[in-house]
Amino acid sequence: MKYRRMGNSGIEISVIGQGTWEMGNDFFGEVDEKLAIDAIRASVDAGVNMIDTAAAYGADGASERVVAKAIKGIRDKVVLATKLGVLRVAGAYVRCLDPAVMRMEIENSLRRLETDYIDLYYIHWPDFNNSIDDALELMVKFKEEGKIRAIGVSNFDTTLIQKAIDIADISAVQPPMSLLNRSSIENGILPFCKEKNVGVITYGSLGGGILTGKMQKPVTGGKELRSKFYEYYEEPMWSKCQKLLEVLRGIASDRGTTVAQVSINWVLAQPGVTCSLMGAPTPEMAYENASAAEWELTPEEIAYIDKKYEEIMK
Repeated sequence: MKYRRMGNSGIEISVIGQGTWEMGNDFFGEVDEKLAIDAIRASVDAGVNMIDTAAAYGADGASERVVAKAIKGIRDKVVLATKLGVLRVAGAYVRCLDPAVMRMEIENSLRRLETDYIDLYYIHWPDFNNSIDDALELMVKFKEEGKIRAIGVSNFDTTLIQKAIDIADISAVQPPMSLLNRSSIENGILPFCKEKNVGVITYGSLGGGILTGKMQKPVTGGKELRSKFYEYYEEPMWSKCQKLLEVLRGIASDRGTTVAQVSINWVLAQPGVTCSLMGAPTPEMAYENASAAEWELTPEEIAYIDKKYEEIMK
């Protein structure tokens, strides 16, 4: 496993991170809790130390509860990240940075995670009904109280990231980033964070699973709702993605590796990226993801992927 310094925090994190949204068991289809726990432990065995969750992943912090079970006895091997600022209300996701609610959220997360501190605590989404300044100042207080080691923000634009730097001296930003979602390059977040020495921990790095090359088109309903967040599962994007996956399969075949590892490597090759998060609900998937850190795409392979992306997706 390779490790990179997370911004100004002094914390070294694995370039591969274990994301756990699906372990909330209400968005990415049915997930077996025992397998999910085994997957997190497999990731740690493979050298992954960044474990990322959020209070809003599943009803009543379900993902945080699974993570707590998985890291019991190995807390010292984990850089534990979670988030506040999104509430689950009657199944809906509601942004809320009311200071009183934030105080309640951190205490609930600490309790669910069965830990005395959180290594990296994010504001999950901006909430323009409450003061961003006040929210960031409260995050600083959480750090001063020893409840968190480092502060991060997720889904912030560059203007808000600068505000977060000025007020809270943030260590990390979590934006979307994948072969299929290059918005964080196009909107300047990656180069901005690189210039400001802020770590970038990307989410959606496998496009909700489509960039593994193994998925059948999911039928939305019940606990399978990923197409509500990712556009790749509906036409015309689905068919375009299948063409791009054929390109990735060619590279994977030449390399003796997998489409998922090619997809992960493309993200890790982007200047400014510190760590790439992806879900792995089984130990086999966890080991496959972690193994992507053992090799790198060549500049020629990256250029070829980007050329085919432009031809197919634009």
